Amino acid sequence: MRFENIDEIDRQILQYLSANGRLSHAELGRLVGLTRAAVRERVSRLLENGIISHFTIVVNPLKAGKSLSLYFNIDVTWERMDAIAAELLACEEITNVYQMSGRPHLHVHALFDDQDHVERYLQRLRKIEGIVSVESEFLMARYKERGALLI
Repeated sequence: MRFENIDEIDRQILQYLSANGRLSHAELGRLVGLTRAAVRERVSRLLENGIISHFTIVVNPLKAGKSLSLYFNIDVTWERMDAIAAELLACEEITNVYQMSGRPHLHVHALFDDQDHVERYLQRLRKIEGIVSVESEFLMARYKERGALLI
């Protein structure tokens, strides 16, 4: 993917950091042909400009004990949209919440320990005022997944 507001060196730095966020400035410098100080300046500028929002890790949910990944389409009333989204965000099972276009609904991703955990969570959803209906789907296979935009 190409962006107008970054040059080729910045794009390379972002690509290397996306693959391994633990690379030192010296290692990045060797990879892109710059000094450690020059790379540090570029990474600092990318952070200041908000192009890099933060550094993080990616946890493999299966290895961490979360064997079920589900997606929910949750139909809600317009007036309760924000309150329901806030309530979902407070749940430890929820990883992502999106308001979608069209009818008032939220697209939600969640991770669960097992089928019993899913059932207990669905019972909690039934008690939230303003939820009209819930559709859920189990994730069967991951072919491509990005935690953030890769350059």
